[in-house]
Amino acid sequence: MLSNTPRTQIKKAVHKAQFELKVLYQIIDESLIAHIAIKNEQGPVVIPMLAWRVDDHVYIHGANNSRLLRSLKNGAQTCLTFTLFDGWILARSAFHHSAHYRSAVVFGSFSIVEDNRDKDRLLNHFVEHIAPGRTQDVRLSNEKELTATMLLRIPLTEASVKVSNGIVNDDKEDLDLPVWAGYMPYRTVVGPLKPVEEMSGVIPTPDYSSAYGERWNKN
Repeated sequence: MLSNTPRTQIKKAVHKAQFELKVLYQIIDESLIAHIAIKNEQGPVVIPMLAWRVDDHVYIHGANNSRLLRSLKNGAQTCLTFTLFDGWILARSAFHHSAHYRSAVVFGSFSIVEDNRDKDRLLNHFVEHIAPGRTQDVRLSNEKELTATMLLRIPLTEASVKVSNGIVNDDKEDLDLPVWAGYMPYRTVVGPLKPVEEMSGVIPTPDYSSAYGERWNKN
């Protein structure tokens, strides 16, 4: 179950709250983009970053001189958000238009991963997540590259999740209006792969479809 703290307590649209860890994991694993909040001398800033999960931690990485990473590496409190948009609810009235979405908010602080062997393993986990089997083919990171990379992690010990998947909720007096109402699905499609020009026809196209399920473009 997800944690229950003052920061994770959902007060608006409580019926959309989810409490299963697996729902949190699914949102992070599919999103792979975290919007991360920091506060600097100019005020609050929210920056989108590639992010991935290994077990019960989320990881981000970047250059050692990254403003965001330097702000977070010493344990400053922060907030991460992940959002997946799944479609529009089209009602008979403008007021009742809404959306299907899945969202997660993670609170806490990051710590730094120092050991290059750990960095290598965790960064390769990310590569495998987006392209299964790829670390068997590519040149892996060398010591210089690993040393130039900062890797941070945050535990998933304080998080909240909301899922909106309701139906059209028109007012009773609007039900007879001659207006189409329903659901407009929205989905992200992955693939097909597009090789660089010099690669065309030289090396067989790999198959990474297993990472994406129904989102993989089979055409």
